[in-house]
Amino acid sequence: MGNVISNPENEEESIKEYLKTAKEEFEKKWEIENKSEELVPFFRKDDFQFIKTVGTGSFGRVMVTHNDKDDSFCAVKCLSKDCIIEKEQLEHTYSEYKIMATIPPIDFLVNLMQFGQDTGYLYMVFEFVPGGELFSLLRSVGRIPEITATFYGAQVLSALHYLHNLDIIYRDLKPENILFSDKGYLKLTDFGFAKRCQSRTYTLCGTPEYLAPEIILCQGYHKAVDWWAFGILLFEMVCGHPPFYSENPMEIYKQALEARVRFSCKLTKDCKEIIRLLLVTDPTKRLGNLRKGVRDIRDHNFFRRLSLPEIFKQSIRAPFIPELEGPGDTANFDDYDEAPLLNRDVDPYEAEFENFPRDY
Repeated sequence: MGNVISNPENEEESIKEYLKTAKEEFEKKWEIENKSEELVPFFRKDDFQFIKTVGTGSFGRVMVTHNDKDDSFCAVKCLSKDCIIEKEQLEHTYSEYKIMATIPPIDFLVNLMQFGQDTGYLYMVFEFVPGGELFSLLRSVGRIPEITATFYGAQVLSALHYLHNLDIIYRDLKPENILFSDKGYLKLTDFGFAKRCQSRTYTLCGTPEYLAPEIILCQGYHKAVDWWAFGILLFEMVCGHPPFYSENPMEIYKQALEARVRFSCKLTKDCKEIIRLLLVTDPTKRLGNLRKGVRDIRDHNFFRRLSLPEIFKQSIRAPFIPELEGPGDTANFDDYDEAPLLNRDVDPYEAEFENFPRDY
């Protein structure tokens, strides 16, 4: 599936230059506060045919749509204004929009293409990623070989490194938020908990099985929480279940704070070692948060069995390629009950959503 990196010095310089350029572009867009200036093109609902729901959440649903003008398919996240206000998530929602509209596109993230709103909803229009969730694959096969976990892990590693370079904490890493492209490569999706943070933050958010100890203890945290979650993800891929789990969230938190990692299957020394180094309760001693930062993870023997530059260029054939009948095929997603989108003449929350772009 690839060759060991032959010239790490050149690779490191190339990565630094790429990240530097991306950060400059990101910061230039981030400073734009003029509400009339579009960070991304405006979504015009009449141009799209809504086909099928492929995901639901607390604030709405994600629907596959067909753009009649250019014959393309997109995934539209329809966020209910009523739910956002009721659950007091206006700040989180604006943060998600601002981050997604500002991030320079990269292959390992689902990219925002358009944004819009009407009297009932906010609409975030993303590229449609048709291969389904990593969660569905794990549910089907149970666990995956180490070499496959290395392949997938390298892509998640690249995505988190990219985000951290922009001072963005992801905070919601889990198999349900990782999608397969038509080539079998991965893309992170759902930035509802993402936050741009240059110091520390204290919000308790995320999925119980993936929460780092410093989040559970409300100690204040930064990017290292994503490396803890990365360790949980690696464990779940190779073992078929997370290392700390229970029906009771409080029991999960207790297990995480103790961090006694027990492997339920036969794994190589390198695999066990990198997971243990990531699942360290003290964030100052956690792999990825040491002096060399992410390079300590990239240089670990677990990842040296594959060429990370080749994975970044997507020149290696993926171990799993989704079966698709066409660009708009939704067969790799679960079925959901369909419901018509709310249609009303007056927006009761016009003032609350004034910071989001609008064209009405």
